[in-house]
Amino acid sequence: MKKWIVVALAVFVFQKWHVVESYINPLPEYGAAHKVDVIMYGTDWCGVCKVSREFMDENDITYYEYDIEKSTEGERQYESLGGNGVPLMLINGMMIRGFEPERILALAKGSDGLLGRLGF
Repeated sequence: MKKWIVVALAVFVFQKWHVVESYINPLPEYGAAHKVDVIMYGTDWCGVCKVSREFMDENDITYYEYDIEKSTEGERQYESLGGNGVPLMLINGMMIRGFEPERILALAKGSDGLLGRLGF
């Protein structure tokens, strides 16, 4: 029985590693300079970036966007975060790669406690 509990806990931690890592290695506070909770790194040709913009506009989420192909500061920040695909978002100290509407809403609308960060 104890083995199953350990295995279940290990699987849960593996699935939610991004949350555990955010407590161990907090992300830089890039959003503080723009007085917003969401920073999005994207490009003008990215379809998923467009969907993300529309989603945040429809849900009254204030964000600042860097076009990583046009902004040297945006590119620098994007690279410091590990880059590797757009959109990449920083929301209240958490990083989201790609478009995850439920997580975006939970993090941007204040569910930033541990359960909100875990996606519950």
